[in-house]
Amino acid sequence: MSATDDAALREEMVATCRRMNASGINQGTAGNLSVRNAGGFLVTPTSLPYERMQPSDLVQMRFDGTFEGARRPSSEWRFHRDILAARPEIDCVLHCHSVYATTLAVHHVTIPSFHYMVAVAGGTTIRCSRYETFGTQALSDAAIEALEGRLACLLGQHGQIALGRTQEAALALAIEVETLARLYVQARVLGEPTVLPDEEMERVLQQMRNMSYGHAPDLADVSDTPQAR
Repeated sequence: MSATDDAALREEMVATCRRMNASGINQGTAGNLSVRNAGGFLVTPTSLPYERMQPSDLVQMRFDGTFEGARRPSSEWRFHRDILAARPEIDCVLHCHSVYATTLAVHHVTIPSFHYMVAVAGGTTIRCSRYETFGTQALSDAAIEALEGRLACLLGQHGQIALGRTQEAALALAIEVETLARLYVQARVLGEPTVLPDEEMERVLQQMRNMSYGHAPDLADVSDTPQAR
């Protein structure tokens, strides 16, 4: 990666962190962000408010756990490292303490397929991990387990993690997870909502895959698709 590319990536990460707080899904110095790069990955520093954070404050880390820079990495660097190492298709890991996702996480509640958009996280549920102390290898192990086959998870009594190929995708997913968490909390006030069956969720997941390939979602199985004129 050239110096110009590195500078641009750092600028984008600072902007993403500030957008995370501006969107309401994170507060203060909570949460953290990492992005894969040629040297390993860049991660946000520990205990620095995002409004004060500058591109030079981001910490360059290697997958052996060593780092360089003027600041120390986020206390959660282990799960950033381990997720990026385990998921080569992912380049960005975003962690935040969004209110409704954390509300469910403090009760260790997995979000079921009460709404079809749960599929945006890659499966029929958004799992909640077991609780482990922040910053530990045990927490990283729990996160890896909860994220198997998924792009997002809740962390027991902690917050949420969202993954993406890009920072934009990871942030959008984190906002969607928070929206789903809020809907689920509110829906449960009226009683436990109906859960969509796995076979329907599989259809939804396939529709989403079709759309990501650039096809109309119903192209494969609807005979009256409108014809272009």
